[in-house]
Amino acid sequence: MTGVVVVPRALTLIVAAGFSGYHVVLGLYSINEPASSVPILVAMGLYLVATVASLWPDSPLRMSLPLALFNVAISIAIPLIVGSQLDGSSGTLGYATWYVAAVGTLMTITATRKRPQLALLGVGALVVHTVLWAGVGELGHMGVIGSVVWVVAAGLLSRALVKASRDARQYGRAEREASGWHAAQEAHLYERQVRLTQTMRLAMPMLRRINESNGDLSEADRQECRLLEAAIRDEIRGRRLLNHAVREQVMAARRRGASVTLLDEGGIDDLSGADLEIVLNSLATAIGRTNADKIIARTSADSATIAVTVVGLSSPDPAVSALGPDSSNEEVDLWMEIPRQVVPAVSA
Repeated sequence: MTGVVVVPRALTLIVAAGFSGYHVVLGLYSINEPASSVPILVAMGLYLVATVASLWPDSPLRMSLPLALFNVAISIAIPLIVGSQLDGSSGTLGYATWYVAAVGTLMTITATRKRPQLALLGVGALVVHTVLWAGVGELGHMGVIGSVVWVVAAGLLSRALVKASRDARQYGRAEREASGWHAAQEAHLYERQVRLTQTMRLAMPMLRRINESNGDLSEADRQECRLLEAAIRDEIRGRRLLNHAVREQVMAARRRGASVTLLDEGGIDDLSGADLEIVLNSLATAIGRTNADKIIARTSADSATIAVTVVGLSSPDPAVSALGPDSSNEEVDLWMEIPRQVVPAVSA
């Protein structure tokens, strides 16, 4: 896995503040060159206010629109203020044009904080002022082109980082989905293997008997095949409703002629260990104690308190009961709701 180098925000703010303060130092160093130092100090004050507001530690990554517009206004005002005290045609201004780099730095900060369009507007105003004030030839000498390059690079880099962050989130989400899908497939595979193992354990003796007798089975063997088929169906539909005790009681009920249906609809998927065993043992006890002709046990997927519902139906007329599972006139012999947390009985 490739490591990602994360630069602390505090370090970034310190570096940006250092660059911004350096421009003010240059302006103070050349404070005697302008005709008057008062406008220059005013321009420095405006620049410092805009810089502090732009680098405030608690501010969000995306600069607010009012602050971005304020920065653009400062980038327009500072060249006008400082330029009014200098002679643009002299060509020997030196550090007196500190404002060019200062505006470039302020607009670079603005572009980095996801306001690249307004940052380009600010350096665009600087380009227009320089052309009108000193001529096209001074764009390179005064560093205006460098300021424009900074802002463009900051805008492109900011956009690239945003795209990289968005792609990283998408890849992370895809990885989580893939991991979840893989885990689900592993769980399904494991469950299939468990069901196949249980099915083979149930069916293999009878399959050997069928093979040895060449399919010539007695009536008792045929009845045993029907019971095995029902048990295999339980492994598919009953899923977590089965443990050794439940399998034993269900087989005993079927051997006495009862119809037993186990339906697991996912209501006890969150139970495991001792809690699940208590619920299943309670189910086995309920099946073993009833003499109903038809027993239905199903999980309660929509209940937060009930784990399994057990219903036992009996027909007063055996002839009616023999008509099948849809016969009418059935009486409720058992109705039991096994809670999700069963309190086991304590022996005296």
